[in-house]
Amino acid sequence: MAINKDQIVEILKQCYDPEIPVDLWNLGLIYDIKINEKIVDIIMSLTTPGCGMGQYMAEDIKNKVTSLDGVNETNVQVTFDPPWSPEMMTDDAKEKLGFSPAKVQNEASENEWE
Repeated sequence: MAINKDQIVEILKQCYDPEIPVDLWNLGLIYDIKINEKIVDIIMSLTTPGCGMGQYMAEDIKNKVTSLDGVNETNVQVTFDPPWSPEMMTDDAKEKLGFSPAKVQNEASENEWE
């Protein structure tokens, strides 16, 4: 049975940053998903480079995605290019975390000058 990106996304919505009550997909931490037959490659980021939970989240993704029928191997690469920022979150995630769209945009503009 061939796996598709939608199935992977549904699994990613079950993976959480233990410090934030929003799943990794809606946080905007998943940058790319590639499927090559039974191998899934995922590129993700973290909310901060110093996040100590990165390995935990990568292993959680590997375990859950590899458990899908049709997946033999899952590789997760963590990158910081581009750096994650709050505007990468879905509107649902922003709402759950108390961000207003204007607040996220203003914070992103302010961070450009740091």
